[in-house]
Amino acid sequence: MPSTLESDAVATTLNRLLTAEDKQDLAAEWAAAGVDLGGEFPADMSAAEMAERTKDIIMSVSRKGGELLYLLTRAIKARTVVEFGTSFGISTLYLAAAVRDNGGDQVITTELQKDKAHKATENFAAAGLGDLIDLRLGDARETLRELPEQVDLLLLDGWLDLRLPILRIVGPRLRPGALVVIDDVDLDIGRGVYAEFRDYISDPANGYLSVTIPVHQGVQLALKIG
Repeated sequence: MPSTLESDAVATTLNRLLTAEDKQDLAAEWAAAGVDLGGEFPADMSAAEMAERTKDIIMSVSRKGGELLYLLTRAIKARTVVEFGTSFGISTLYLAAAVRDNGGDQVITTELQKDKAHKATENFAAAGLGDLIDLRLGDARETLRELPEQVDLLLLDGWLDLRLPILRIVGPRLRPGALVVIDDVDLDIGRGVYAEFRDYISDPANGYLSVTIPVHQGVQLALKIG
């Protein structure tokens, strides 16, 4: 049986979005948004202001990263997935395709910027996966407080400085054997603010075993063991 990922609606939607992402001049886009990628991260602005300034920038997993997400979600038979950082919904579609093929329940995702959330919703509908996706608009530190009792996989792909707070919110709902997937861990920004997260997720005393693999800008996988 072909996977949902290969269906015309999903493949066409993902190809459109990934092609648009590839055409971006990210350095110019970030500069126009007033964010210096060579400086300290987070920039001297709130998460809401940062989201507003970057609302037209597609920030997502790579094609290979998306395929990895699909494979991991299928491999652990995940039925309930939580995502931090929707953007235009590329990674969400990979997750939702896998959840559908697992006969699962839902992908809960969250986006701070309303225009991006609206476009993501349109993309979910175009791919025929909207019925599986619960998109919550607002600050993830609030929108992800109400979750199902058991979560099988968590994707952390939002602002670097918010990843540890989000992990601490969702972590208690992760079942033993659940996966945490962290994208863009090799980026040359946010090293200071990211160090606390890296130290936390890499310490088995906190209930995780982790490894980093060389996919795109670095993907860290963490297994919930406690």
